Amino acid sequence: MNYLLDTTVLLDFAHDRPGALELVDRLFADGETLYTCDVVTCEALSGGDAMERRVIRGVLDALEYVAVAPTGARWAADARRTGRSAPGARSLADALIAATAWNLAATLVTRNPRDFERLGIPVLRYA
Repeated sequence: MNYLLDTTVLLDFAHDRPGALELVDRLFADGETLYTCDVVTCEALSGGDAMERRVIRGVLDALEYVAVAPTGARWAADARRTGRSAPGARSLADALIAATAWNLAATLVTRNPRDFERLGIPVLRYA
């Protein structure tokens, strides 16, 4: 199965938050195909101290990296345009992350599933 890790997983992993460590370890142990993308990489490495970024880089290095594809960018634009009239309009970052999951036919691993589920993206939520 394909999984795209959202920024929340990487940040929670770096902070030793319950659920994130166990889930990432289990996904690796099960031999699942785990991805990251340009948006997640940028978000995850934009903050934190040097130690947190080192932990995040370690996880990122173990993941398959993909960039947003042109078809994904168009899908994200459609999702944002449609979402502007609804409560909780999607951010550009979330729309691009969702589009990458859609393009990979991947389940998105996140602590914040609501906006992604509205877009029809399969989500694996952890606590």
